[in-house]
Amino acid sequence: MADPKLYDDETLTYRLILPRDANHHGTLYAGVLLSFALEAGYATAFRAAGLNANLVLKRVLDLRCYEPVPVGRVVQIRGREIHRARAQIVVALWGSSLEEGDGPWMDGLMQFVQVDATGRPEPLDDEPDDEPLPLPAPWSSLRDRARKLLHIRQ
Repeated sequence: MADPKLYDDETLTYRLILPRDANHHGTLYAGVLLSFALEAGYATAFRAAGLNANLVLKRVLDLRCYEPVPVGRVVQIRGREIHRARAQIVVALWGSSLEEGDGPWMDGLMQFVQVDATGRPEPLDDEPDDEPLPLPAPWSSLRDRARKLLHIRQ
């Protein structure tokens, strides 16, 4: 596999691309890609926030598709928390094929917010770290991209 080892702080999602997921070219339709990515992103953010999480998507910061994915291919999406603030979590997604030597077919960044019963932001159970932990590839470059998009101070 081209991907580095999967760590405990990563969430892994697998998908088989079916004909119903395809566009007229026989490859993964962009709307379905967004749906798959959102599901993987939410699972990642929920796992990072804990069992009491009540998260909503604030925004898709970035979503890039690098390669068409044909019907019949099994893909994986790895997710990891890369930034945490008082009431928000930013997750990075890294999509790869299960075929040997293939590079990423997609990557993305999504921002989720913890909300209360009225839909207002509510602090997460764990406070954010003052100093972000060093991250291995590909997470470090995705965190750098998120910082630029969010204008996060380093």
